[in-house]
Amino acid sequence: MAEEELPGVLILDIGGTHGVLEDLAALLKKHFHLITMKEFLGNREEMSKKIQSIFVFECRPTIDCELLESLPNLKVIGNSGVGVDHLDLKMISSFGVKVTNTPHAVADPTADIGMALMLASARRLVEGNV
Repeated sequence: MAEEELPGVLILDIGGTHGVLEDLAALLKKHFHLITMKEFLGNREEMSKKIQSIFVFECRPTIDCELLESLPNLKVIGNSGVGVDHLDLKMISSFGVKVTNTPHAVADPTADIGMALMLASARRLVEGNV
């Protein structure tokens, strides 16, 4: 499928401090035409018609009324984190846009780290590593 035929997904950036990880971007590119916020702001009129989804990575980009109003074909916002507290769900749904997230994506790693910290604390492992 040609890149122009793929659904457009708005992301903040690829790599850098707050951008989507490069490995994740490579995976997304197999199924979507990635449009960075810089590209979108540089050619808002043309890009706004192509964007059907927004991929929120580390709470970015910020979803507000102005952004949603500028994206007439937006169907879904995909959040890469567990919670959606940073999203105004009522406002987003008023635009007819759905929100998804990954509630169990980090459950096991979080439990593993919690157990490791408790064991390290109980056995005073950190003190012995100095």
